[in-house]
Amino acid sequence: MAAVTASLVKELRERTALPMMECKKALVESDGDVDIAIENLRKSSGLKAAKKAGRTAAQGVVATRVAEDGSYGLLVEVNSETDFAARDENFLGFVAQVTDKAFADKQEDVAALMADGMETVREALVQKVGENIGVRRISTWSSAVVGDYVHSNGRIGVLVALTGGDTALARDIAMHIAAVNPQVAKPEDMPAEQIAKEKEIYAAQARESGKPEEIIEKMIVGRVKKFLAESSLVEQAFVKDPDVTVGKLLKDAGADIVGFVRYEVGEGIEVEETDFAAEVAAQVEAAS
Repeated sequence: MAAVTASLVKELRERTALPMMECKKALVESDGDVDIAIENLRKSSGLKAAKKAGRTAAQGVVATRVAEDGSYGLLVEVNSETDFAARDENFLGFVAQVTDKAFADKQEDVAALMADGMETVREALVQKVGENIGVRRISTWSSAVVGDYVHSNGRIGVLVALTGGDTALARDIAMHIAAVNPQVAKPEDMPAEQIAKEKEIYAAQARESGKPEEIIEKMIVGRVKKFLAESSLVEQAFVKDPDVTVGKLLKDAGADIVGFVRYEVGEGIEVEETDFAAEVAAQVEAAS
């Protein structure tokens, strides 16, 4: 059996960034062969990544990329378990790799992207940082003008597609969307089932007033109109100039909104709340 020297451990640690004792164990098992040790570690890292896959990754960052001519853009969300890991340079490097590849391939299918070489990179990162890491979603837009905005905390990102205008206008509108979070671009884009749901709520509220049915109908119409105005991008007061609606801003620039996508890190992910006191108590009881 070949001797496992300190220099071999150092080399393996530098090439894998794994703890010293794990590197030493891998070298013992590979009879001092660094390449075989790396191969074995890659195999075991896949197993470790799979074991960690059940842990909720609801932290992370969003990232964007827009073509130089402004005709195409991409928005991606990559998750980690903790905010600490989301600020790690290795994690951010992985986010950049994912964004670059998805942008170059014009790929918004996460499974296809990961199968095309990124899953190996992800597994290596999971092994390195000790947390579950996942690419959650990717969206792309192609249009005459595409603009983007990522908030300074890296947790909210927006991609906007316009006809007319320029990338500066698109970015301003993306910033507005990040701040105000409209549900749809235009009132007519609101799903019929959502409007029906709002009408039902308003009707129940109005009927409690005891007013005549014809008055109630007018109240419902007025409240639905207000709901659509508050929820639709073009009807909202522009965040940088409240005297102008976003629709007026677009019209004055000879532009129109094609669509937008807004990501906020972790939205819609159910995070399991852990009662640490109860967990410790349970462990103590089990041990006694």
